[in-house]
Amino acid sequence: MGYAQLVIGPAGSGKSTYCSSLYDHCQTVGRTIHIVNLDPAAEHFDYPVDMDIRELISLDDVMEDIGLGPNGGLIYCMEHLEDSLDDWFDEQLENYLDDDYLVFDCPGQIELFTHVPVLRNFVEHLKRKNFNVCAVYLLDSQFVSDVTKYISGCMASLSAMIQLELPHINILSKMDLVSNKKEVEEYLDPNAQVLLSQLNRQMAPRFGKLNKCLAELVDDYSMVNFIPLDLRKESSIQYVLSYIDTCIQYGEDADVKVRDFEPIEDED
Repeated sequence: MGYAQLVIGPAGSGKSTYCSSLYDHCQTVGRTIHIVNLDPAAEHFDYPVDMDIRELISLDDVMEDIGLGPNGGLIYCMEHLEDSLDDWFDEQLENYLDDDYLVFDCPGQIELFTHVPVLRNFVEHLKRKNFNVCAVYLLDSQFVSDVTKYISGCMASLSAMIQLELPHINILSKMDLVSNKKEVEEYLDPNAQVLLSQLNRQMAPRFGKLNKCLAELVDDYSMVNFIPLDLRKESSIQYVLSYIDTCIQYGEDADVKVRDFEPIEDED
């Protein structure tokens, strides 16, 4: 059985930086992970790339040869990857052992993980190859500066959660850049009544019923929770990694080492 993280989130949310810091952390603790680039528009990396979609197709080539724009070209590239799962991608997977740990650094185009089925089909293919997969959704903590932006981030995350149907972990990235952490921490475990009160203060009265439904959705079903990530702290990276490992059952199949003891003979 293999293990995989699907690192998703809006453009600029810190996905590649997360992958780089995760790789460095695993190197430090003596653990092996393999980073896979799924962004055909990527230009450079701060980590070694073990598998790269640009060996199959690149956004620059699609824009030049077919005449598509950046958004349409990116969708075209990902659909080409989907069409190549049974040949190019499977050939790449043959280089990895059954218990290898892959981290997929995905593009930041939000429709790829909210309503376009490409990534969902990619995940289903990984499952058929006996991979346990977890979606890791990153949201810039500086974006969550008030209740309206928080609700917006929650709904985007929830859309991805429903679309991919995977164990799903939400991470507030770039916590090391937040000047006032208290403003962010209140949204890690929000109270529905506080959310509703804040929404009603910032929005017109006609949105009252909508605000009530949104606040109850976040609170009653506990569908969206965020884990803060401060990349300056190894303990923060390890906490997030441990959380993800639990979701994908990493290490649970390891053999239990039993020490043999000689039986103690009864004394006469």
